[in-house]
Amino acid sequence: MGEFFRVLTDNASLFREGFYNTVKLFLIAGVGSLVLGMLLGAMRVSPVPALRAFGAAYVNLVRNTPLTLVFAFLVFAVPKLDVNIDYFNSACIALIAYTSAFICEVVRSGVNTVATGQAEAARALGMTFAQVLTLIVLPQALRAMVPPMMSVLIAMLKNTTIAAGFSVLEAGAIPAYMSERGEPQFIVLTWIVIGFLILIIPLVVLQRILERKWAVAR
Repeated sequence: MGEFFRVLTDNASLFREGFYNTVKLFLIAGVGSLVLGMLLGAMRVSPVPALRAFGAAYVNLVRNTPLTLVFAFLVFAVPKLDVNIDYFNSACIALIAYTSAFICEVVRSGVNTVATGQAEAARALGMTFAQVLTLIVLPQALRAMVPPMMSVLIAMLKNTTIAAGFSVLEAGAIPAYMSERGEPQFIVLTWIVIGFLILIIPLVVLQRILERKWAVAR
């Protein structure tokens, strides 16, 4: 047991920096993917055919592309276009671009749970598409959107470990550094699992609370 805690205390700074960058990456990418995902979702249900086509094309392209390939494109291909982006920002953009496609589908599915008659009635009153979406549809659709959206964000938190393969010092990169120091990998990985549980469990609890609070009456 002493060895188990020694690995953590002797390498506290590395664990702290790794999980700090993981949380930072998650928060930035989470906000960015929610914003972009909402915009794409609005395009997917837009009455404008061109916007619907763009939204569908983006979702189909990104969802069928491995996240590792998205990372590789931003880290290795984009700099060839004389666009200078550091590894951390590249990781943020990769996670935002990838996760927003899934958020978009959550938004679209949530909007489809709202009776079409409500939107039609709002349009009959002279409301614009943006007003109908933001004032009538989304507040009701939010109840159906919360559980799957939280699941997407939890998956994104775990996906941050892919950034370790692209020179970003976050939680997924800790084992490689520990290996150089000769630390036992089993104990290192156990602490990383514990760290992720500490991050993920509050999100799961929040998801359950919101599910109960916004439960849709059947």
